[in-house]
Amino acid sequence: MELQPVILSGGSGTRLWPLSREQYPKQLLALVGNETMLQATAGRLSGFAGRLPVAPAPVVVCNEEYRFVTAEQLRSVGRGSRHIVLEPAGRNTAPALTLAALAVADADPVMLVMPADHVIADLAGFQAAIDAGIPAALEGAIVTFGIVPDRAETGYGYIRCGADRPDGSKAIAAFVEKPDAATAQRYLDSGEYLWNSGLFMVRASTWLKAIEHLQPAMAGACAEAWKAGARDADFVRVNKEAFVACPSDSIDYAVMEKLAAAEGLGIAGCVVPMSAGWSDVGAWDALWQIADKDGNGNVARGDVLFEDSRDTLVYAQDRLVACVGLEGAVIVETPDAVLVASKDKTQDVKQIVAALKAGKRSQASAHRKIHRPWGWYDSIDNGARFQVKRIVVNPGASLSLQMHHHRAEHWIVVKGTAEVTNGERTFLLGENESTYIPLGHVHRLANPGKLPLEIIEVQSGSYLGEDDIVRFEDTYGRG
Repeated sequence: MELQPVILSGGSGTRLWPLSREQYPKQLLALVGNETMLQATAGRLSGFAGRLPVAPAPVVVCNEEYRFVTAEQLRSVGRGSRHIVLEPAGRNTAPALTLAALAVADADPVMLVMPADHVIADLAGFQAAIDAGIPAALEGAIVTFGIVPDRAETGYGYIRCGADRPDGSKAIAAFVEKPDAATAQRYLDSGEYLWNSGLFMVRASTWLKAIEHLQPAMAGACAEAWKAGARDADFVRVNKEAFVACPSDSIDYAVMEKLAAAEGLGIAGCVVPMSAGWSDVGAWDALWQIADKDGNGNVARGDVLFEDSRDTLVYAQDRLVACVGLEGAVIVETPDAVLVASKDKTQDVKQIVAALKAGKRSQASAHRKIHRPWGWYDSIDNGARFQVKRIVVNPGASLSLQMHHHRAEHWIVVKGTAEVTNGERTFLLGENESTYIPLGHVHRLANPGKLPLEIIEVQSGSYLGEDDIVRFEDTYGRG
């Protein structure tokens, strides 16, 4: 029997726009410390010395849109994955956990289910709470972890604790929605309530039994999607048609809140209190609360200057941001968008994202810098009939063998060595050398070296969209 980490990495983090985007959400960002939130989550059980050994690698469930960067981030910190299960569409956490349970059903481990976008400051406290929850999970309960509150927080749901159980956990008396300020203060004063963390522990067989009993349509759609799926390199692709037909619901609503009234099921829900410096970093004000501050309560990341400013958070990615006379502000600067907000209104950033989506603005879904399995590119300039990109290709990687109907390209090598296929010829280009790819020519760019290859690409033509690509060969299985 093992403790199997399961990382749910499907959220979009709209309230942390413009850093978090649909195709590059907050769990892929290093918002706190040097590791991304996904990487930190994958390492959260390192050194665990509890009742069960930890499985060598996690199961990760994520959106297929950012599958390559997910795999690369795990690889870059030496953590790997047992499975990276790809969701063809978002269906919330209950179907995601069901796919993970199906992935490990043969071994039937105790699954520790962790959202990829949480911050845990106290790993010892986290691991102690996890170990305390194992007996209940081994006995067939579904365990959730409730955060001991340190303030009257209106942004979280709460769990009201019931009686102590023999296994060391507590019964769940009720799940409570996000309260108003007065109610939150009453919850805090009573000592009976915990924040609902979204962390769970359950045996795979227990979860599958619960979902089949309480949500048969969901269980059936997930089982069909899993059975008709296929492995693709690092990834497990479930059947899209079957999964899209699956009902969408959270673990709490689909299962946890229904356990007490589920006649004949015989599965209990329980909660283990946790004090571990937890935050779900749901919005910019939450990040300000947990970040290191200067003597005036300011938080700065990047090139930032403060003058006569207090309690302000600034993230600067690309330029100097200078602040004068600010109080309680949030400023987030990226190459293609800048957010300026009052710190007490950061929950409303999601309304900006909704407006961007309604206007079909690219800033809602992607950054100017786009990650690909071979590296990344940054569209640094564009105009009528031209576009300029900075392209970085990882050592040993290559782009697809491709052709464009509507554009020609000029490539200039600024760092490293490029292997270029241009029509019938394949040749090497060194630094400061260039080549011209005529419209309609089959071509490929590869990096045969041990250092990153960097080029400047100038595109010219009547249409410059990313969908003007005809691929003939591709290492990464893209059409």
